[in-house]
Amino acid sequence: MNKISVIFPGQGSQVVGMGLELYENHPKAKEVFNTVDEALGQKLSKIIFYGDEEQLKLTSNTQPALMAVSIALVKVLENELGKKLTEFTEIVLGHSLGEYTSLCSIDSLDISSAAKLLRIRGDAMQNSVKNIETRMVAVIGLELEIIEDLLKKIKEKDFLCEIANDNCPGQIILSGFRKSIDKFSEILKSSGARSIIDLQVSAPFHCSLMKPAADVMFKAFQHVSIEKPIIKFINNVSAEFVDEPDEIKKKLIEQVYNRVRWRESILKVSKSNIDTILEIGSGKVLTGLNRRMKINQGLFNLSNMSDIGNFIKLHGESL
Repeated sequence: MNKISVIFPGQGSQVVGMGLELYENHPKAKEVFNTVDEALGQKLSKIIFYGDEEQLKLTSNTQPALMAVSIALVKVLENELGKKLTEFTEIVLGHSLGEYTSLCSIDSLDISSAAKLLRIRGDAMQNSVKNIETRMVAVIGLELEIIEDLLKKIKEKDFLCEIANDNCPGQIILSGFRKSIDKFSEILKSSGARSIIDLQVSAPFHCSLMKPAADVMFKAFQHVSIEKPIIKFINNVSAEFVDEPDEIKKKLIEQVYNRVRWRESILKVSKSNIDTILEIGSGKVLTGLNRRMKINQGLFNLSNMSDIGNFIKLHGESL
């Protein structure tokens, strides 16, 4: 039997038109997009399918949009297989907002609640840095330990540059004040960084500037029920399994201003007797990161109807 771990992407994987083929061809997918539209009181699906890139890139739109596309894919896959995701999957996890998607995929969180929470999360992240000049960059070609050591050497009072994502060896994401990251980028280049790439995002995610957003999420979660996962769930903050609903809520709130420990999370999956890591959602960002880690698991990506058909042909009988 093929042991599967399913992973869900975060911000940066969005593209206008994602999910449209699913919406037009499968009632289960259409149902997901309609549920999200209804929950938000807005035709988010129109922005996803036909909007302009800038509109979709607004984090309050991007977050529920990516969740909707991934869950639509899950529902179509389940329908075509005749099995629930939890019947053929051992472990779920997601990158940043993908955590909400992963909980949704195993019915620990309902679709409407996930959409509302992600809209609140996106708005709160944006509002946390109003009138503050910020920057978020990917550092390519330097290992985590080197970057951490360089950060420790800076003692300036108004310096704020933090590690937001530990994605894979040689790819670290930084968030913070624009001036601080500008200065630190020069230090990184002189220390051997191959490149510093600006991320086109509307807020510096996963750093201490996001603490006001965590307060907003704490209040939002007071009105939301999370069910205990029936399969294993790895959280971003500690890269460990969590199964108690209150602890899951706590980790989701902390995640807003804490590092996404993706590399450690995938190593945890890799050591858990898993055969295949399946990315479900727009793009192939996480599959690309995982490939760089040179893990032994098979890597597969589902982002459209054709991918679902190919996956079922290759793996359907072993699930």
